[in-house]
Amino acid sequence: MRQLNDLKSRVELWDGLAQRVKEALELLDLAEAEDDSDTADAVAADADTITGEIDRMEFQLALSGPHDQGGAILSIHAGAGGTEAPHWADRLLRMYLRWAEPRGYKTELTDRTAGEEAGIKSATIEIEGEWAYGYLGSERGVHRLVRISPFDASSRRHTSFALVEVLPLLDDDIDIEIKPDDIQMDVFRAGSAGGQHMQKNSTAVRLTHVPSGLVVICQNERSQMQNRLSAMRVLRGKLYDIELQRREEQTARLKGKHVEMGWGNQIRSYVLQPYQMVKDLRTEYEVGNPHSVLDGNLDGFMEAWLKERVGEERELLN
Repeated sequence: MRQLNDLKSRVELWDGLAQRVKEALELLDLAEAEDDSDTADAVAADADTITGEIDRMEFQLALSGPHDQGGAILSIHAGAGGTEAPHWADRLLRMYLRWAEPRGYKTELTDRTAGEEAGIKSATIEIEGEWAYGYLGSERGVHRLVRISPFDASSRRHTSFALVEVLPLLDDDIDIEIKPDDIQMDVFRAGSAGGQHMQKNSTAVRLTHVPSGLVVICQNERSQMQNRLSAMRVLRGKLYDIELQRREEQTARLKGKHVEMGWGNQIRSYVLQPYQMVKDLRTEYEVGNPHSVLDGNLDGFMEAWLKERVGEERELLN
């Protein structure tokens, strides 16, 4: 019922805009017939307002996916780059937490595996808030960092990579079939960054989905049951994302566009030396202040990606 009311509201908005356009055109014809410049100016001003509202509503079409309005599960994995990569993954984690904070989004770290020398090998956070998944979908892919390494005594420039995965935080009423016999659960003690056991009991949970080979680990909750619930949420999101990517690949083939998945799909470069710039390789959107971006100012990149997605959908429809 909520979804139906939301759809009705959207249709009413478009119908209202169509009526305003019709009335403006009629008023413009009348102004031209009577040579009424004041009325013509008023119609022109109203036309600018209507155009702005249409642009805003068309942009919202990019957030029309079935789960765009809900929360997200965001995972970060250190890639190539030696000690640099885990440190880079940790900075990305901080960046997304900074992005979520001023929006009032609730964030919960459900898994964190420390790097051997610094940073993190991987981390998973749940982000609850309106439109979180819709906006964070722009972040899915490989993020590349170029900088003078703080771990290099010779102060040489290093390149490191991290993979960002974004899954929908699905409600329990979303039908994702997972057969109990397809799940293998292992439990172990949750470890701290220094390698010591945080707890004497085996509260950490590793779930393996046998048919797909997917493995999910959650260890930040205090009880085994809570970690299992968190792991199941991540697993359901991963299975949904696999199906979503399959459909996106089919759509891309219909459009004649080749899409590479996985580590080769580098989406953004963050350059701190020899110059400073962050550039999205999909939209060509760039910012000359990387430190601002790393402090969570991601809106420009997200909006550019969403606008391009609207353009691609128009192209497909045409």
